Amino acid sequence: MDRYIRSVDDVLELLDGLFAPEADRWTADGADWWDGFYADRDRPVPFFVSKPDENLVSYLDRGLIAPRGRALDLGCGPGRNALHLAASGFDVDAVDLSPTAIAWAEERAREAGVGVRFHRGDAFTTELGGPYDLIHDSGCFHHLPPHRRVSYLALLRRHLAPGGHLALTCFAAGGMGSELPDADFYREKGLQGGLAYTPESLRWIFSDLTEVELRRMRDEPAESASFGEPFLWTALFRRDAPA
Repeated sequence: MDRYIRSVDDVLELLDGLFAPEADRWTADGADWWDGFYADRDRPVPFFVSKPDENLVSYLDRGLIAPRGRALDLGCGPGRNALHLAASGFDVDAVDLSPTAIAWAEERAREAGVGVRFHRGDAFTTELGGPYDLIHDSGCFHHLPPHRRVSYLALLRRHLAPGGHLALTCFAAGGMGSELPDADFYREKGLQGGLAYTPESLRWIFSDLTEVELRRMRDEPAESASFGEPFLWTALFRRDAPA
């Protein structure tokens, strides 16, 4: 007889275990899947390009976020956004599950001559610094199962500085990603490639933060210096300082 649940973390781990092992994209055990994904650098994956997201460039160009202080890039992949943040003036930590992705990102950083501290692991258990003036996430959030939003919001509470910003890019309902109700993912035992979100759902989930901007990502042509695909939402939220 097994009676081990006595904390929120125990409940979250129990729910993790309801998914088939091959569905895991969010714990350290999911690293092998991501290693296989990043192994062939010549695959025609749109975001393999060494370009920052157009919304991140836009936030900086318009002064919505100031290029100073500390930044954390969640699910950094080959590092394209982390490198842009570092080149713009941030002191950057970047984390990813995949050693293959981290190795690629480190190569890019050396070639670009910028300094980024890359960490291999999942964002919920990796020892990180902080507080951060900017937490950036391009494509990590939509690979989390519904119950791990609890962990994500706890990470923001721990690591996002008062007055700091969350910059999020995720699958847009009607564009890409699964639109199943939350409960159905546990019945299906998989995430159907990732979860789609509506503006209303993002506003509800991040209702403790102040919305600065929420829009579709702009479609960027191949010759553009930035990356953009219209099947994604881009959202910028601010954690207000206590009154």
